Amino acid sequence: MTAAEINSQLALQLKQLRLPTIRACYAEGAERARREALSFEHYLLELLDREQEVRQARRIERHLRESRLPPEKTLEAFDRARLPRKIDLQLSALIEGAFLDRSENVLAFGNPGSGKTHLLCALGHELVRQGHRVLFTCCQLLVQDLLMAKRDLMLAKVLKRLARYEAIILDDIGYVQQSQQEMEVLFTLLAYRYERGSLMITSNLAFSQWEAIFKNPMTTAAAIDRLVHHSVILEVNLPSYRLEASKRSGEGLDGLASAASA
Repeated sequence: MTAAEINSQLALQLKQLRLPTIRACYAEGAERARREALSFEHYLLELLDREQEVRQARRIERHLRESRLPPEKTLEAFDRARLPRKIDLQLSALIEGAFLDRSENVLAFGNPGSGKTHLLCALGHELVRQGHRVLFTCCQLLVQDLLMAKRDLMLAKVLKRLARYEAIILDDIGYVQQSQQEMEVLFTLLAYRYERGSLMITSNLAFSQWEAIFKNPMTTAAAIDRLVHHSVILEVNLPSYRLEASKRSGEGLDGLASAASA
């Protein structure tokens, strides 16, 4: 076979084997291997490494899109200097991702504006970069989706679909008062995820106030018991960063006004 025929066959075989990165770079790699007298094994390993790297990058991009994580709420954009040392150490441990293997939950409590949503989203971004599947959703929106699924007799199928995510970030649980039906599907989700997958939850309400969510003391106790059995609790008792930013902005405007009037 001529060199052209060999290249044509290689391109066809690599396309059929779905190895697009190797198909794009094998010829250039072969030239370099000849120049540097690389072994066949070395050349092959480099090609496979490149294919794997590109596939991993594409997989991460795909998982990031489906995660629905706010793109701006990353660890790089989070001011870790605001965190107490205990929470900062907890965050460093959580970033390693081992809690997902144990199906542990992460529960972040704090006042509005304290940064708990950003904190869990930043953690979510880091987990996705490691190859984990994460889903971010507002609690109320997910509850509505579950209600519709229950109405259509599809609740079991939706719960099974959600099970493919190693972590679900459930934002603002208890922010909106739940009806009886909403409470029931929310509890069903918590019970289904118990020891099957991690939940990462933010809430303005302490556990002592969760009866307002689940309406019934027994149901409330059962829900809390499932969540805290395997969990890491983050007490994000910080001043509102939005209020701080507003104050800084106001001070800046006052300074400009003073300078203009001077």
